[in-house]
Amino acid sequence: MDEVIVRGARPSDLGRLLALYAELAGEKASAAPAGIDRSRPVLELILAQPSRHLLVAELGGALAGTVDMLIVSNLTHGAMPWAIVENVVVAERHRGRGIGRRLFERAFELAREADCCKVQLISGRQRTGAHAFYRSLGMEAVAEGFKLYLDS
Repeated sequence: MDEVIVRGARPSDLGRLLALYAELAGEKASAAPAGIDRSRPVLELILAQPSRHLLVAELGGALAGTVDMLIVSNLTHGAMPWAIVENVVVAERHRGRGIGRRLFERAFELAREADCCKVQLISGRQRTGAHAFYRSLGMEAVAEGFKLYLDS
């Protein structure tokens, strides 16, 4: 089996990232990624943010998964920052190979290095398989999440 390599995203990953995000969006058209031309300057902005970690996992030269983590300054918890994870996806054909675990191990490592008090994420209620995975990482479902989508 090929080794999973977790690293920060690069501009050259854009097309493969968009393919992963299209898989994540599924049939939900409003969640679909933008095209390459519109996404290129957005990726440049993301990569320029020092508190943002857009991680990718490569397996056998293929971009197999991604996690986007933002570290946020904080006035509570002794002024320790916190981290939020979003846009988690492992390509369906690569699931079950430890890729998501490796991505989260690196995200947790970066959060610890930044002295974060917690790492949190919101996951759709229907994603029960993902919830079992998050629990296997030591995460707990401790709150009810709320969202207001502004694009609908």
